[in-house]
Amino acid sequence: MTLDTTKHAAQTPDTALPWAELGLKPDEYERIVDILGRRPTGAELAMYSVMWSEHCSYKSSKVHLKQFGEKAPDSSAMLVGIGENAGVVDVGQGYAVTFKVESHNHPSYIEPYQGAATGVGGIVRDILAMGARPVAVMDPLRFGAADHPDTKRVLPGVVAGIGGYGNCLGLPNIGGEVVFDPCYQGNPLVNALCVGVMRHEDIHLAKASGPGNKVILYGARTGGDGIGGVSVLASETFSDSGPAKRPAVQVGDPFQEKLLIECTLEIFAEKLVVGIQDLGGAGLSCATSELASAGSGGMRVELDRVPLRDSSLSPEEILMSESQERMCAVVAPENVDRFLEICEKWDVIATVIGEVTDGDRLEIYWHGEQIVDVPPRTVAHEGPVYHRPYQRPSWQDDLQADDPAKLARPATGDELRAAVLELISSPNQASKSWITDQYDRFVLGNTVLAQPEDAGMVRIDEETNLGVAVATDGNGRYAKLDPYTGAQLALAEAYRNVAATGARPLAVSDCLNFGSPEDPAVMWQFAEATRGLADGCQALGTPVTGGNVSLYNQTGETAIHPTPVVAVLGVIDDVTRRTPVAFAEEGQLIYLLGETRDELGGSAWAQVAHGHLGGLPPAVDLEREKLLAEILISGSRDGMIDAAHDLSDGGLVQALAESCLKGGKGARIVLPEGADPFVTLFSESAGRAVVAVPRSEELRFTDMCAARGLPAARIGVVDGDTLDVQGQFAIPLAELRQAHEATVPALLA
Repeated sequence: MTLDTTKHAAQTPDTALPWAELGLKPDEYERIVDILGRRPTGAELAMYSVMWSEHCSYKSSKVHLKQFGEKAPDSSAMLVGIGENAGVVDVGQGYAVTFKVESHNHPSYIEPYQGAATGVGGIVRDILAMGARPVAVMDPLRFGAADHPDTKRVLPGVVAGIGGYGNCLGLPNIGGEVVFDPCYQGNPLVNALCVGVMRHEDIHLAKASGPGNKVILYGARTGGDGIGGVSVLASETFSDSGPAKRPAVQVGDPFQEKLLIECTLEIFAEKLVVGIQDLGGAGLSCATSELASAGSGGMRVELDRVPLRDSSLSPEEILMSESQERMCAVVAPENVDRFLEICEKWDVIATVIGEVTDGDRLEIYWHGEQIVDVPPRTVAHEGPVYHRPYQRPSWQDDLQADDPAKLARPATGDELRAAVLELISSPNQASKSWITDQYDRFVLGNTVLAQPEDAGMVRIDEETNLGVAVATDGNGRYAKLDPYTGAQLALAEAYRNVAATGARPLAVSDCLNFGSPEDPAVMWQFAEATRGLADGCQALGTPVTGGNVSLYNQTGETAIHPTPVVAVLGVIDDVTRRTPVAFAEEGQLIYLLGETRDELGGSAWAQVAHGHLGGLPPAVDLEREKLLAEILISGSRDGMIDAAHDLSDGGLVQALAESCLKGGKGARIVLPEGADPFVTLFSESAGRAVVAVPRSEELRFTDMCAARGLPAARIGVVDGDTLDVQGQFAIPLAELRQAHEATVPALLA
């Protein structure tokens, strides 16, 4: 078979190429021909197909994502923003923290263990590539109905993959979410977040500059796993019978990744690299084109030098392979020997595969024959840009008009008691400890808070106790009712969760999970959610530092609920002053902060009691969220709050139950006079938290709330071994715990 060189391509313009099978549209293929002035070679076609995919190029979403830059609030903390492997923020004392959340949804449906495991591995390498030591991971997860047979296939494998890879890396898993909903049937969402820490001077960027500098590929050998993953798998809807196309899912080796991490950090410490890029989605196609595009523009690569696990791989397959645990570094010639020495010390394979040139082309050779000759920016940064049509769906008005106020509500004490037990034993509100106990939350010894706390928190300086907290949130039910408000509620909840621990929110990363962008209704949801998130971040002063868009999340014609997952990172000067969720001491006074309204659209109660989704989600007041956060942070810092828990899914009664169970202490609750007991207990009004205040600090705390204009009502006291809502019902903690903890093991064990 004749090798498809650039010379051969120029001489055979009529050769048919499988551009459609690789996910390209007819006009996209024609544009490639226009760029090159000839038909592409097979290797060039492979590169353009993966780099112009939705996953890599954001071609359907970038016209909306630009709002994150246009509306970005002024932030002195921002050190590196959107466009790099991950965002970086200044957290003080010379430390910088990098964090990012990404998706590995479709691979995790096909092969749950490896899909989830390599999702963790990929996000960890993104953080490593910035120059940081990874210090913690989190996983926001969404599955189909908890009792569906396919959930029992997918969930255990996903959880085992996350735990297996993260535990082997020695990284604590400090938070995330697990949500069940039939809309995710056949299309689970497996999002992964990683946090890394470095000194300011250690930040590294993905660029290849300096003609004569060497390009070194190091890490695992390249195999046939994951070929075409981002161009096909992440750009296809799933049929009812399974995925439309099944390219191989990547296979992870956490022990190889651990060696790669330590090797890379030693290389950084000796300042041996000019630029660096991890190999994740699109593999070598991405690493070479992005490094060249962000640098001086020229690079020559000898592809036949790439170490292989499978000698039968074609050049196209090598360029498209998404084999894990690989990095690509640009190194000055005088540092190459030392770079290779360090790799050998850590038993990491390293090979010089090319060099930076003074030209403006990315040239790739196979046994001396040129198979790629492209302008790298056209591959990496100048892909198609679509202004997809979008339109508010015709069913949106009817959905919003379907007010949950018409639903039968519990009225007596006995009915309320039954509703509470039904709520906290439902799959979404029940304890997820069966899942999270499979993750190591405390390895490395710096975990301060981990699930089921409101946010995960890690110490990053053992002398000063400086730390960071991270929370992820996203309610697809709210976003289905109103995507703009739903995205802001996700942001507000993550912001509130971070503040509840005593940390000051600084920055945002997001993972925007939606259906097909070719559906105008889905595109409207995406446009509205993105606008809502950009406006919300502007109002809260928390810039978006980076993130991910995952589209085509649907089974057949049925899209998932729009699910913008928002991660908020905050900083705390002294982790010893953090605020936990647990009610821990008898006599603590329980205060409800914020205002409660009759807001049950999209609520957990409506879902559990009636299987209902309709109406409007809770209203958002971002100024109130900022005020509440200031009170929570000040109260934590000044010793006025012993415990805090945000109010969200399930409302006040869910938060009270969780705080009682976490601390092993009961509570006597007196509902506000004249208030509807049901609304008070089950409403999901935003901008609220429940706190435990030491008696000695009550006056100081209430004075602070009054001075700042935050409603604060004393509703009870920590006492006994029962959740006692006086005048309505009492539930012993033992009964509450049984209801809360038995559900998930019974469904999945």
